[in-house]
Amino acid sequence: MESHIFDELDLQLLNALEASGRASFARIGEVLGVSDQTIARRYRRLCAEGGLRVVAVRDAERLGQDHWTMRLRCVPDSAQVIAEALAKRDDTNWIGIASGGTEVVFGTRPRNTDDRDDLLLGKLPRTPRVLEIRAHQMLHRFYGGPNGWLSKFRVLTDDQVEALRPVLSPGSGPARIEPDDEPLVAALERDGRATHPELQRATGRSESAVKRRLAALVASGAIYIDVEYQSETIGYPFAALLWITTTPAALTSVGEALATHDPIAHAAATAGPCNIIATAVVKNSAELYAYLSGPLGQLEGVQHVEASPFLRRVKQLTYKQRPAR
Repeated sequence: MESHIFDELDLQLLNALEASGRASFARIGEVLGVSDQTIARRYRRLCAEGGLRVVAVRDAERLGQDHWTMRLRCVPDSAQVIAEALAKRDDTNWIGIASGGTEVVFGTRPRNTDDRDDLLLGKLPRTPRVLEIRAHQMLHRFYGGPNGWLSKFRVLTDDQVEALRPVLSPGSGPARIEPDDEPLVAALERDGRATHPELQRATGRSESAVKRRLAALVASGAIYIDVEYQSETIGYPFAALLWITTTPAALTSVGEALATHDPIAHAAATAGPCNIIATAVVKNSAELYAYLSGPLGQLEGVQHVEASPFLRRVKQLTYKQRPAR
């Protein structure tokens, strides 16, 4: 993996945070063989110049919640305005402008059926300058979520990753976020590396209670600590959504194969006009072509592929995407 801005240690730090987003700088430094001051300095630089954020994410699949990918075809000069309006909604978790500025594509996780119907049946159909709406409901995740993309590039050894992974408490129960958990989860959605005293102040619980409940939420899979950054700063500025149609019999085999492909950061089976949606991250359009005509095109059972390169990312996870320097 090449980067014109950050070096190998920066990439190792990102991978370490993917393995354990709440690991201390001292622990990361010990595993990577550098001082905690060096890790802290690199972390601050990645935040300032690489758009790094470490945040908690509710795992909609594990929680049994709806997760939709929406594709809006818009009047050409309206995509940015529509995307900015959607970015203000709490139930949108990522938003991009694609297809030369004529499409807004976004993910939404409605908390309940009323919120879902309000967006899908109410607000979007009445939005001026939206010409077409396509809705894809996620049925099964093949790759993504707690599985970070950088792990595919083996920036760290297996032993280093294992040394960083948190020890999950057994018997954590089913994935569930209780009403009393909301202040804790909300604080972690703002800052996944918030300290236990900070979480104590945000929740009003004792520090020991915060530790126990956080450990249980992570162990059950209700939430995971995610790492987001601007991929262009590590040498991968080109991303595209892939709308893939397979034969029904090949759906699982194609999805599982996609999960092993280096360019694929996320892949899921969906209900809608196609039956798999994937995100490919590459260095340039030539690499995307090589992937479409090679590893993807050679998969048995693939009937149709449409690629929508991202023109701009407007929102990523729980915050608006900041422009790269």
